[in-house]
Amino acid sequence: MAGFTWRYNLMGSGAAVTRTFYAKDTETLTKGDIMNVETGEVDLAVTGDTGLAGILLGAEDPEKEVNSSGVKTPGSVYCTDSTTVLKVVVNPDAVYGVTDSNARQPGATLDISGATGAQTVAASANTEFVVVERKMQTTDETLVMITPTIHYAWKT
Repeated sequence: MAGFTWRYNLMGSGAAVTRTFYAKDTETLTKGDIMNVETGEVDLAVTGDTGLAGILLGAEDPEKEVNSSGVKTPGSVYCTDSTTVLKVVVNPDAVYGVTDSNARQPGATLDISGATGAQTVAASANTEFVVVERKMQTTDETLVMITPTIHYAWKT
């Protein structure tokens, strides 16, 4: 599994809440990437960002899931600045699964790491995520949520 996958809502409220945003930059993004909100648009989150929204589900129009040459690439979106509309999970209590080979305990904080299509978690300096469940095996995915003070919804 590359990137992050929505698993459930911590408060048990059912399905993931999604919203659409324009892409902030001309760049390629991948389903499962964590998005950061800046000036009302989203781009790929990197450690130190302070407006994380949630995971990219893809282009609002699946026909827009193409690479920079225009070839259809489901799960990958070549974005044009302020033009491409993206669908993003945004609920602050969303819990995401991510591949991580380290043992983790609930309450531990982690940072985002990696490029599009390969994002994961790393040792914490900026505390973008908090672990919500103990891992039984190191091969299990790590279950995290965006730290409330980093989630864009708490900034508005």
